[in-house]
Amino acid sequence: MAINKITVLGSGVMGHGIAQVSAMAGYSVILRDIEQSFLDKAMEKIKWSLSKMVEKQKLSQADADKIFARITPIVDLKTALKDADLLIEAVPEDMNLKKKVYAEIDSLAEQKTLYASNTSTLPITDMAALTSRPDRFIGLHFFNPPQLMPLVEVIPGNKTNNDMVVMAMDYCKKVGKQPVLCQKDVPGFIVNRVFIPLVHEAAHCMDRDGAKMTQIDSAVKFRLSFPMGIFELADYTGLDVIHKATVEMHMRDTKVINPHPAIKKLFEEKSLGQKTGKGFYEYKGDKYERINLTEQEAATYDPVKILAVAANNAAWLITKGVCNREDLEKALKLGMGLKKELFATVNEFGAKKVVDTLRQLAAKYGQFYEPDPYLVNYRG
Repeated sequence: MAINKITVLGSGVMGHGIAQVSAMAGYSVILRDIEQSFLDKAMEKIKWSLSKMVEKQKLSQADADKIFARITPIVDLKTALKDADLLIEAVPEDMNLKKKVYAEIDSLAEQKTLYASNTSTLPITDMAALTSRPDRFIGLHFFNPPQLMPLVEVIPGNKTNNDMVVMAMDYCKKVGKQPVLCQKDVPGFIVNRVFIPLVHEAAHCMDRDGAKMTQIDSAVKFRLSFPMGIFELADYTGLDVIHKATVEMHMRDTKVINPHPAIKKLFEEKSLGQKTGKGFYEYKGDKYERINLTEQEAATYDPVKILAVAANNAAWLITKGVCNREDLEKALKLGMGLKKELFATVNEFGAKKVVDTLRQLAAKYGQFYEPDPYLVNYRG
């Protein structure tokens, strides 16, 4: 499975980022979208990103020019798919749209072309079933922005053959990423299986504990070693992304998430976070703003419930054989920016306290909080 020519479908934030990192690794890349104006915008963004790297002396101008020249923007799908070894689909997260796209691709793609989807939550097995080559279909979940984030989750579907897994892991390494294999096609894969329920849990904690957002966020940042507060992280990610992932994960399995209505409400109000100037917090300018979180405020709130839900969902992944603890910790560090291993934080708070907290929550709020066997038996 020699990969030389890559076609990236969709030129949005993820698509043009994947095209750029692939070209930087020496691949010949076709970037395809439905309108020339979309492609023009994407190519401008790639040029800007490369110019920043030249400014920071990470690249020479000559190398930046060579990289840029390896990316060819094309509107016509048949031309875009010609001679492609690997197709990476990065169209919006909508299963109906994906169905339409894969039907079209499948009628035009050459027999040798391997398929990969950059979905963050949609089931790989279901998407693979839309095509004539489910054995040569895989999930490649790059994190946003692909130029900077080191993690790629590699997700085989039920019929994906092992050669495809080897190829995907190898491709990720060649483009300078650190792949983590998600061995089962579960809702949210690894990182979102832990992250998305936490946003809802933080909102529940605000209601149940009468705590302020900055209290919870300060505690999450300074006591749980997150890179930022959970509400702040949700605003940074985008409430549209959080809401769509929530709907998808809950639809696949109601037990993996305990939705709080605040997320849907913010989505419907188009208060999507940093990108719209308002989400959980309000923002003033276009530049990314950090929320003022302090260690003093962190001391006023015990984030054990948030830790308990994160640890429980992480334990679920290990119990289900989705990943081992080492890969789980690697994914959370690279994908969520955790500064300390999650289970090291569990050790600090005490595994018994975490399990007892879950049991109390389960007695009051239902089976979502039932502690996973791995966590019950966990001894640090």
